Amino acid sequence: MLISILGIFFSSAYGDTYLGQFSTNPFNPNSTENPYGSGNPYNPNSINNPYGQYGNPYSNRSTQNPYATDAPKLYDNQGNYRGKLSSNPYDPDSVSNPYGRYGNRFSPDSINNPYGVGIPTE
Repeated sequence: MLISILGIFFSSAYGDTYLGQFSTNPFNPNSTENPYGSGNPYNPNSINNPYGQYGNPYSNRSTQNPYATDAPKLYDNQGNYRGKLSSNPYDPDSVSNPYGRYGNRFSPDSINNPYGVGIPTE
């Protein structure tokens, strides 16, 4: 389930990089689903760019690498950390870890919980 209130950031020693809003809204220019905005597959900082560091299935910073340990982080509009936007089912902070705090569909902190922070807003 995709949520519109979550911003995606990548943190490094050089500062934070804003990657867009994790949203299903294709009309929002900041949405990761907007192919002309933050979701543009040609944007080097897009999670949808298979050749960029955040969408490449071999990059340690990618949302698409099932072994990534340094994936982008999700924050809600109040600045609360909501886990890593990662397909790694073994990372304890991954939204894809079904037993972790941010991936378990019964956890109040998980975006996969339709009655918690995972409630759709659009």
